[in-house]
Amino acid sequence: MNSPQPWYREFGAWLWRRPQRWFLLGIPLGGFIALFLGVVLTGGFLGALHLTETNAFCTSCHEMKEPLQELKGTAHESNVFGIQPGCASCHVPPTFVAGVWRHMKAVTEVWGNLTGKIGTPAKFEAHRLEMAEKVWAEYAANDAAQCRSCHNPAAMAFKKQSEEAAASHSSLVPGGGVTCMDCHKGIAHNLPKGG
Repeated sequence: MNSPQPWYREFGAWLWRRPQRWFLLGIPLGGFIALFLGVVLTGGFLGALHLTETNAFCTSCHEMKEPLQELKGTAHESNVFGIQPGCASCHVPPTFVAGVWRHMKAVTEVWGNLTGKIGTPAKFEAHRLEMAEKVWAEYAANDAAQCRSCHNPAAMAFKKQSEEAAASHSSLVPGGGVTCMDCHKGIAHNLPKGG
C-alpha cells in the first residue's frame, strides 16, 4: 500500500511540472525571466543614478557652468591629498535612500531650468541666496553627511591647524548639533549676498 506523499513533496512536484498552456511558461522559466528582467532594470536604474551624478550631467544645464567655475581653484578642486569631489559628492547624500530622495527632489530644479527661472547669470545671482539656504538646510537636517563622507574629525591632524580651527574641529561629533556649514559657508561656491 502506498503511503501518501507529504504535502511539501506534492507541492514541489506541482511547482516544477510543465504547465499545460504554453503562455504560462512555468515557474522555472518564468522565474529565470523575472530574475533577468530584475537584474536589467536594477542595473539600468543604478546606471542612470550614476550618470546623473557626473559633473558633465550636472553642467549640461548652462546655468550650472558658473558654479563649476567657482569651484575651480578652491581646496575642493585641487588639494595636496588629490581628493576631487564632484557636484554629487557635495549635493547628494551618501546613503542610498537619501540619495535617491535627493534625486527625486531635483526634478523641481529641472523645472526651474526649463522655465528659465535661473536661465541667465543675473537670474542665477538673484536666486543664489534662496538656493544656498535650501542646501544649507539639507546639510543641517542630515548632520552634514556629505561633508562627513570625506572629512572625519577623528582623523584630522589638529596640530597642523590653527588653534581656533583645531578647537572647533575637535568638538565636532556626529549628531552634536554643529555642522560644517555653520563655519564653512561659501567654501566651494561664492557666498551669496546676505548669506
